[in-house]
Amino acid sequence: MKDWSGVTAVVTGASSGIGAEFAAELARRQCNLVLVARREDRLRALAARLEAEHGIAVRVLSADLSVPAQVQELIQRLAETPVDVLINNAGFATHGIFAERSAGRVVDELAVNVGAVVALTHALLPEMVARGRGVVVNVASTAAFQPIPYMAVYGATKAFVLSFTEALWGELDGTGVDVLALCPGATDTEFFDVAGESASVGGRQTPAKVAATAMRALDRRSSPPSVVSGSANKWSTRLPRILPRRTVIRVTRGLVAPK
Repeated sequence: MKDWSGVTAVVTGASSGIGAEFAAELARRQCNLVLVARREDRLRALAARLEAEHGIAVRVLSADLSVPAQVQELIQRLAETPVDVLINNAGFATHGIFAERSAGRVVDELAVNVGAVVALTHALLPEMVARGRGVVVNVASTAAFQPIPYMAVYGATKAFVLSFTEALWGELDGTGVDVLALCPGATDTEFFDVAGESASVGGRQTPAKVAATAMRALDRRSSPPSVVSGSANKWSTRLPRILPRRTVIRVTRGLVAPK
């Protein structure tokens, strides 16, 4: 999408980190926004700032995307306004021995990282195709490129997001709808408040740099199916494709083992 002015963009996980930076970047391009997250107070503060700075309209919708009923309610509320851009950014990770994880927490992780992404994309994509324009950005991760012992569910969910998004890119090529999987590495966000510091590997990018990587990819004449944010991260995603799988798994296990 080359003309962003006046379109409506939905950003999930918008209360902080990469989601908040996506909201700011889109506001600078004069997009109207629908901000989605659990923490309504943070959303309202961000909405007030972006409205004042950019003269756009911002709508706040509080929702817990780990609850399927709330995802469906969100979809119904989004039907009130044509949506041109969807940024599926919400997600979280669990870290530790899988067999010791809470079953409820694992189910929530799958619901947010996979279920909500698929449901929102499925709900909003048909109208974009019908209009012949639109953007879907699904935030995957460099974790998508190899299994991650001690973060087995997180790595698998992000591998799903990457594959799902690239497949949609293939289906929608030529329709006027751009689909992009964004794959950041470690980023300086509240992600590690939940996952724990030992889940962090390598240097951290700022959320602004990650969001800017996606916007640059979308600004190309033909956007790619996926983009990795950061030159070091690009190299790290290539190695698993050429090294033996046992080596890849053992190296990754050593990097993210609980301290």
